[in-house]
Amino acid sequence: MRVLLVEDEAVIADAVSRGLRAEGFIVETADNGIDGLWRAQEESFDVLVLDIMLPGKNGYEICRELRAANVGVPILMLTAKDGEYDEADALDLGADDYLTKPFSFVVLIAHLRALLRRAPAERAPVLTTGDLRLDPGTGRCWRGEHEVVLTAREFALAEFLLRRKGQLVSKSMIAEHVWDAELDVDSNVIEVYIGYLRRKLDKPFGRADIETVRGLGYRMSDTSETMGGHS
Repeated sequence: MRVLLVEDEAVIADAVSRGLRAEGFIVETADNGIDGLWRAQEESFDVLVLDIMLPGKNGYEICRELRAANVGVPILMLTAKDGEYDEADALDLGADDYLTKPFSFVVLIAHLRALLRRAPAERAPVLTTGDLRLDPGTGRCWRGEHEVVLTAREFALAEFLLRRKGQLVSKSMIAEHVWDAELDVDSNVIEVYIGYLRRKLDKPFGRADIETVRGLGYRMSDTSETMGGHS
């Protein structure tokens, strides 16, 4: 599940980003309203977490402009403590849900999952290549008719690769989006998780969808390929 977090308080943004990534979300961030609006309009996200008080454009303006442009991404607005009018205004302007600061991280996760469950069917969130299917809304994965159980980190890595199928992604890109941009993630850790995915998604089914581009990174193929005689 891909989340855009628009929050200018660095401490909050860092804590929320780390927590969401640990739960298997792919998190992108913006620290001002102008960048947040641009990314929400130009990129594809499953849900938007939007603070109200932002430099450049506030959360109300962002919400109003997105809805006016028919951008239907679910929006969870972060409001001030006991901000009844904030909550009412947020919903009136097109937000789908709100959460008051300070908030429990467990509650935030529950709100996000509820929003994703209520998302319109036409958003077609299931990601595919060949007979591999990944549903970010439910956290489930299948190879053909066989469901494959992935850990939160494995799911986030598989989702990142599938959203960019056919594209070369470097280890640094994976580290930034699946782990944390500020963490020094050893490249060996990424190799280990790529190995986990191959053992779960490719090898048992005679596939080789996760390709290694030596010295450059990895690529999820657009179509499934038979592994032939490879072990």
